[in-house]
Amino acid sequence: MPNHPIVELPEMPRGPALAMPGRGPAPPLRGLTVLAVEDSRFASEALRLMCQRLGARLRRAETLHAAHAHLRLYRPDIVIVDLGLPDGRGEALIREIVMRNPRGPVVLGTSGDVTGRASALAAGADGFLDKPLESFTAFRAALARHLPEPLSSAPEAGDAPLAPDTLALRDDLAHAAALIEAGTDAAGQAYVTGFLSGVARHAHDAALAAAAAGHHMGDLRHLLRDRLETPSPAFAVAPSARG
Repeated sequence: MPNHPIVELPEMPRGPALAMPGRGPAPPLRGLTVLAVEDSRFASEALRLMCQRLGARLRRAETLHAAHAHLRLYRPDIVIVDLGLPDGRGEALIREIVMRNPRGPVVLGTSGDVTGRASALAAGADGFLDKPLESFTAFRAALARHLPEPLSSAPEAGDAPLAPDTLALRDDLAHAAALIEAGTDAAGQAYVTGFLSGVARHAHDAALAAAAAGHHMGDLRHLLRDRLETPSPAFAVAPSARG
């Protein structure tokens, strides 16, 4: 097949979002692109819903390798980097982005690990998002603190409960179960338990979170089998939103 050259268009100046006559104010992040370097489909779904409310376009890379490939071709305005990835640590990518172009995209780290904030900021991140990612207000505020232009005064969406697709959660659980069944070394087990710890926080699954924190592979195997055989839509709803 013929090779098609990649044409990079010059960046256009950005200003406050403009309102269309009779349509109210535009979403505050209309025209901006967010790259989420995130291995969890469930967490990515939460980010997609929040970006959708703000009018931003979300792209996703599941690994460091995929993120590097994306960044060679595109120039996202915001990069959100999960610290625990299948092929390495997110801090390494944060350092690369910041060192390559100090005036480049806004870079935010994210993790459910209590040490994640200090680690991401030490690597050069502009800010940090704690997992689970379920507060639209906190997400909007984090972006507003670091974007070069102030966000528009579009009506606040508030913290109406997010409802990520439960099929995304099932995919995450099935992926972790397959890794455990395939057998992993110590590094692989550390990745799986870290991955499941983040998924469990988003799903508000205390038993799964406890087993992941204890690195109990046998307990995780049984819990995952149970979750996959009897999926529950309650996973997608925070306890405070269950009524």
